[in-house]
Amino acid sequence: MTTDTASPEYDPPEGLVARLVHIGEDAPETGLTLGEFMEALGERAFGVILFALAIPVCIPFLYGIPQIISLPMFALAAQMAAGRHEPWLPQKFAARRLSKAGLVRMGRMAKRWFGWVERIARPRLLFLSSRAGERIIGAVFCLFCVSILTPLPLTNSAPGMAVAIAALGLISRDGILVLLGVIWGLIWIAILVVGGPALIYAVIDWVRGAVG
Repeated sequence: MTTDTASPEYDPPEGLVARLVHIGEDAPETGLTLGEFMEALGERAFGVILFALAIPVCIPFLYGIPQIISLPMFALAAQMAAGRHEPWLPQKFAARRLSKAGLVRMGRMAKRWFGWVERIARPRLLFLSSRAGERIIGAVFCLFCVSILTPLPLTNSAPGMAVAIAALGLISRDGILVLLGVIWGLIWIAILVVGGPALIYAVIDWVRGAVG
């Protein structure tokens, strides 16, 4: 039976962050393929899978892994934009293996960074999590994934956090979270397009000076 996140009967998954922690702890030493990971999540909803995949992408100044993960993220976002009811991944993406250490780290990061967001989420501005709303958000997510593919500082973490926050909003039907994630990501895209790498490095230098 197809899961439709826009239908009134849809029951948002409870304790997604806790579930990610348990998946990491229970994973075999060989880890899980991306397909097995999707099955372990237990929900065939775009928001659930995109949130989980966005967690490792959020790590600042990490190169390689975010770019690899952004490819299946882009495939899922494109399906979401096209109005597909259930996520599907090509075999070459589904066969990619996630290490046990990476899965454990994913759960810990989800709990540390987004556990509090999950606790305050509640249904509001429901039109943003409707089927039509999901298609628009999916198109925006595609744009964010293109940014993640760009090998520059913060081009993975800023849009990764945007996807994670907006995906949590889709899961819980919290339009406020959806808006926050989308606005956050679009501001970053504007900075990237208008200022380019020079502005990115200037922002980084400013932050380092402020905290140093």
